[in-house]
Amino acid sequence: MSSIHLLHNPICFHTSFNSTKRTHLSSFSVHGSPSFCQRTLVKKNPSFIKPISCSLDPNLDKIKQIEVVYDPEERINNLANQVDKEAGLSRLTLFSPCKVNVFLRITRKREDGFHDLASLFHVISLGDKIKFSLSPSKTKDSLTTNVAGVPLDDRNLIIKALNLFRRKTGYDKYFWIHLDKKVPTGAGLGGGSSNAATALWAANQFSGCIATEKELQEWSSEIGSDIPFFFSRGAAYCTGKGEVVKDIPPPIPLATPMVLIKPPEACSTVQVYKRLQLDQTSKVDPLYLLEKISSEGISQEVCINDLESPAFQVLPSLRRLKQRIIAASRGQYDAVFMSGSGSTIVGIGSPDPPQFIYDDEGYKDVFLSDASFITREENQWYREPDTSSTNSVAESSRPLSDGITQGKHHGILNFFRFFPLPFIVPSFRNL
Repeated sequence: MSSIHLLHNPICFHTSFNSTKRTHLSSFSVHGSPSFCQRTLVKKNPSFIKPISCSLDPNLDKIKQIEVVYDPEERINNLANQVDKEAGLSRLTLFSPCKVNVFLRITRKREDGFHDLASLFHVISLGDKIKFSLSPSKTKDSLTTNVAGVPLDDRNLIIKALNLFRRKTGYDKYFWIHLDKKVPTGAGLGGGSSNAATALWAANQFSGCIATEKELQEWSSEIGSDIPFFFSRGAAYCTGKGEVVKDIPPPIPLATPMVLIKPPEACSTVQVYKRLQLDQTSKVDPLYLLEKISSEGISQEVCINDLESPAFQVLPSLRRLKQRIIAASRGQYDAVFMSGSGSTIVGIGSPDPPQFIYDDEGYKDVFLSDASFITREENQWYREPDTSSTNSVAESSRPLSDGITQGKHHGILNFFRFFPLPFIVPSFRNL
């Protein structure tokens, strides 16, 4: 606990404060004289002032000593909220989670060559982080990433999403984007689709939310069938090509653990669908599967994926992997299934892979991750789980008046901008 005395004759103010950290807004500045804060403290925020003691000193006629207690974190956040309304967004970091298909039925082949599906999609806690910054460029976005093999031009769904947003809204800003990739590609987890949805959400935030969530969802189907799902609350029954999204209450407890196991080889969605034979798919009504999961929970019986058989033809080792996981689990998992078009195998019920994954040299290069189901609140983007800060998923910062953008760890320095050092003296409680 830090302690200072603010001296103001004839009243002695005693204040106590903790170091503060405001994650949502990394840094800010208030123009004007330092007295702005002092006036705001007394007049704008009277709830911060709590008289603890008030007494007459017989040696100092009518001079009062008042101890003033206030919450500087709340005070700084309130000031920052005011700055939020007046300053434009310059940087934004968002969590971009992936999904699993708890069941996936392919119901028919369409005249346009695509297939209709019926699937329970659910967002999970594994995800990428994407950093967006406004660019001075008037002609193009600039994308970087931490992994090789990801396209950085307009083949990338992030760039496609930003171009789509500008085309639909007339917004004329471009961005620097850094993609911190954790979701493997070619995994059937919708990582690229999530990135596109996250980019649309980010562009809308920078623009001052000129589009509704519903509009973002509808537009997104133009560049990918799985993208609209991510504008649900996290659990949805999806039909059509995947773009018809019906929000549903989470049918599975969010705390349900799972493990994701993906071999180094990817499954080409195109090749998987080429091998799909509709007469060999399941005939179970997908609405029955949804009802059974909602009422009885996850089981091997309901986790049907019509794309497993063709995916196992594309990648025979994937069939062996699933069979070994089931054989080795001995009831460890409630269900083991492939997500999407592969090549990720999901084990629901435990965060731990079977021991052979560690012992068998042939699986030394598999991707492993534990995960859980997550959702999001209305008008908020997805938040990364297991973080201590309530606003840790969407970190933003704004330039100071001198044009320098500071990071989130400089909040306490900004605090002292409001309380100049000449007014701070050590506290001596016994004097």
